[in-house]
Amino acid sequence: MIRHLKLRQSILKTLALTGILALTTGYQSISQSLSPVKGVNKQNGGYQFTIDKEVGVGPVKNQAKTNTCWSFSTQSFLESELIRMGKGQHTLSVMFVVRKAYELKADKYVRMNGRVAFAEGGEIHDVLSVLHNFGAMPDEAYPGLQYGETNHAHFELEAVLKGYLDGLIQNKNGRISTAWKRGLNGILDAYLGPLPTEFSYQGKTYTPKSWAAAMGLNADDYLELTSFSHHPFYKPCMVEVQDNWSGELAYNLPLEEFGQVIENAVSNNYSVAWATDVSEKYFSHAEGVAVVPDRDLRTITEANKAEIFRAPAAEKPITQELRQAAFDSWETTDDHGMHIFGSAKDQRGTRYYLVKNSWGTERNELGGIFYASKPYVLYKTTFIAVNRKALPANIAAKLGLK
Repeated sequence: MIRHLKLRQSILKTLALTGILALTTGYQSISQSLSPVKGVNKQNGGYQFTIDKEVGVGPVKNQAKTNTCWSFSTQSFLESELIRMGKGQHTLSVMFVVRKAYELKADKYVRMNGRVAFAEGGEIHDVLSVLHNFGAMPDEAYPGLQYGETNHAHFELEAVLKGYLDGLIQNKNGRISTAWKRGLNGILDAYLGPLPTEFSYQGKTYTPKSWAAAMGLNADDYLELTSFSHHPFYKPCMVEVQDNWSGELAYNLPLEEFGQVIENAVSNNYSVAWATDVSEKYFSHAEGVAVVPDRDLRTITEANKAEIFRAPAAEKPITQELRQAAFDSWETTDDHGMHIFGSAKDQRGTRYYLVKNSWGTERNELGGIFYASKPYVLYKTTFIAVNRKALPANIAAKLGLK
């Protein structure tokens, strides 16, 4: 996901939902208040929601001036896994993953003579790959802020890294020296800080691998899935998006079964790492809603899109063919990673998923969460990841995983 949406500041309002929901800047108080009864998309909003399911999550974070949503969202997903497994609430280091992923991307970029993507963007599987190969860290062990900023800001870092690597590739020596990885790590050390080989956490000393093991985090417990008809179903496939720089594979399911995986996960207290398109006019984090109106979507303009968020209406039936056509025509793009952590229904009975974003707590009146309708998720998802145990048994068997 490479799109970066410029953050704007707004003043949080005090929000009361039938005397029950008080809006605060802390995510967990919002989550706990929404759960028992009803929510709305915003103060005086026309969408009214009844929460069906909600799993434990950590606080909303702010990716700020970075395109590292893939790491924020998947680390949030793993934080929920820790809560589900009874390990308690822990904040995972997003920048440990970003750092190690940059090292892997740089190696691939140099080996491919610059003919592969090198940018901030990434995918869910990049986090799982780092977990598998290097382990994990708590955020306090590696916050990744070494460059005079209080919030993450990586545009300079990306430019410096890209310039350095392009200089290596274009050098006229006819070969790459043995020093280039030391130079790369010098840049990463300067911006993100040197990586500790050991760190103390809650009175004990760990390495990244020993901490991941102690937390029960095992990358093999998770699967990435997708649904596109230009690849065979029930087989692993490579989804052709720019940020899949590593060429990793995802299991390909027919759309109906893809949706069943999401439903089964949430219904059984698992959450879902979600990669999707947020460029559509019928997506609005500020309004707290993402839907697919049952109309010609190309006729929606900035002038008339406000009506979409006024109140729920009929949504477009999503078919495999419709989803595929949107991907083939570049109408569905791989923009952003987020975290699905629950489900709800609106007053019309339409199914929604509760989504935790990484744009901070002040960009909407729900403190950084929003509601994405099931049609939106089925239409605009590029990848998901779930725990293997969240797969329905019949689908796992079709994938050869039983």
